Amino acid sequence: MIILVVNTGSSSLKYQLINMENKAVMAKGLCERIGLDGHMNYKTSEGTIFDKDVALPDHGVAMQLVIEALTDKEHGVISSMDEITAVGHRIVQGGYLFDKSCIVTEEVKKGIDELSVLGPLHNPPALVGINACEKVLPNAPGVVVFDTSFHQTMPEESFLYAIPREYYDKLHIRKYGAHGTSHRYVAQRCAEIMGKKPEELNIITCHLGNGSSITAVKNGKCYDTSMGLTPLDGLVMGTRSGTLDPTVVSFINEQTGKSASEIVSELNKKSGLLAVSGVSADMRDVTSAAEGGNHDAQVALEMLYKSIRHYIGAYAAEMGHVDAIVFTAGIGENSKEARYEACKNLAFMGVKIDEEKNNCRGKEVEISTEDSAVKVFIIPTEEELMIAMDTAELVK
Repeated sequence: MIILVVNTGSSSLKYQLINMENKAVMAKGLCERIGLDGHMNYKTSEGTIFDKDVALPDHGVAMQLVIEALTDKEHGVISSMDEITAVGHRIVQGGYLFDKSCIVTEEVKKGIDELSVLGPLHNPPALVGINACEKVLPNAPGVVVFDTSFHQTMPEESFLYAIPREYYDKLHIRKYGAHGTSHRYVAQRCAEIMGKKPEELNIITCHLGNGSSITAVKNGKCYDTSMGLTPLDGLVMGTRSGTLDPTVVSFINEQTGKSASEIVSELNKKSGLLAVSGVSADMRDVTSAAEGGNHDAQVALEMLYKSIRHYIGAYAAEMGHVDAIVFTAGIGENSKEARYEACKNLAFMGVKIDEEKNNCRGKEVEISTEDSAVKVFIIPTEEELMIAMDTAELVK
């Protein structure tokens, strides 16, 4: 069984072709700047085949070029589109309508469109990607995998906000979380590594990247997560503020005349590490500046580390005990400083980091000492594989 995994953005289309017999990535790539000037890259197990500017007026053209690359006589990895069994789509916001992955139908597409009010930057382009795939792969069923579905097991005390009940009943305002596909994958993989069943463990999963979230996985299910109604809540991030007093918005509005939407846009796109450091939203740039003596960059990093420790400590208290902590995504997998700083004050939990083991990047490894009461792991996330696995299971 061969699954095509598609992750569509407003001006991008990321793809992987996965052979489910051995879970090998046959080819992968990215179409970006769709609707602008266009750029596409395509890689196989042999390496990068091409990385070039190409006209991409819309997602339909991008999808057609992906199929042409995959079936190319010289560099293709399949002989025809008929070899693709199904297409798995990543959908950011499943909201109150979807608590698990499902086959694409017209009713499902209507639901995804309805939830665009909660995911305006992600759900509309995802629908474009679904329609584009249906056009060029009419015989391959589609499956949608929601980033929010893993978090649907949260109890009311975790997902409700302490606001008038009518806002939940009528407007569905609640905590939905994000990065659920990643949290689900690394939690399951952590249990495999430890030789346990997921329901036997309490795990804190730290998805740290330009967008970051931390999740409490209690007995195999999401118990709490740091992102809220939208991905703006929670940790300090690359360009997002994370949690703040909601009256900040009304205060800025009153003092500057900026609208709520303008302020929220700034909180999403011009805040976080970028705003505090004055240097960059990129962790590598901020770290370099901090090491060079830039005070603002140093403060930005400390704010990030403090927010990570805050959620780990809070979730440890919520669950009662913790068996493992997992770091994943760009920062979690690659920044030894972030992992060390996140764990250095957790001795009260019995966490002990082996600094030599921690001195690595992007590989699956345990970084805690043998006598650490809580196991600590780096587990590279495999969201595309998780999507492919769900897709394969549903279309069998």
